[in-house]
Amino acid sequence: MDRIETATVAEIAAESLAAVRIFEKYGIDYCCGGKRPLKEICLPNHQNASVLREELKAALEGKTPREQDWKSLPLHRLIQHIVAVHHAYLRRELPALQARLGKVYSVYNQRYGPTLAGLPEVFAELRAELESHMRKEEEILFPAIRAIESATDAGRPLPPLPFGTIVNPIHMMQAEHDAAGVGLNRIREITGNFEIPEYACVTYKALMSGLAELETDLHLHIHLENNVLFPRANRMEMANRSMYRSNGKPFIE
Repeated sequence: MDRIETATVAEIAAESLAAVRIFEKYGIDYCCGGKRPLKEICLPNHQNASVLREELKAALEGKTPREQDWKSLPLHRLIQHIVAVHHAYLRRELPALQARLGKVYSVYNQRYGPTLAGLPEVFAELRAELESHMRKEEEILFPAIRAIESATDAGRPLPPLPFGTIVNPIHMMQAEHDAAGVGLNRIREITGNFEIPEYACVTYKALMSGLAELETDLHLHIHLENNVLFPRANRMEMANRSMYRSNGKPFIE
């Protein structure tokens, strides 16, 4: 049977960035809601499912050597990419977006009546959650994953972890990812899918394009963690624990 028919959306997305772009094109959630098989996905606006499958098949078959294989990259390199690209993006763009939103909200509510009602509160909450989330990953979870990888690569048992197993902080991070997804959905609702009115100024247009870009980057960010980094780290921890007894000696049946 065709792999596209049996794999989940998240598994397909994990194989190819080109597939990720196709999912985004069709409005398919491949990060938080990516555990469903493709055949169970209901496309919006009655779009042709066979066309989607053909596009995905072409994307998977046409994967170029230059495209990064996140499923085989060492975990510390994947973490490095997430921090350097996606965390850096959030730290750069969240303050800029909030500043634009403050200007737009102040001016347009005065000139045109109620505009983007509720958006400042939703965005501020999302920003606070994301900034706290990144600190927890960089200071707690990511160092633990690096320690697990380092011990495994060196043929040593795992060092003691303050939270027992990385399953615990991973579950917390996944719950926070879900909350971020809810926040993104609220932003899309309030902005009418990032609609730009005819009378919008440059700052308004920049705000909408910035929010749309934030959604795209955060979807990819969450996908790399939920569907690639976390499952791989979990499997590595389990394999290491099954290999060694509590006294640190290899387990041989």
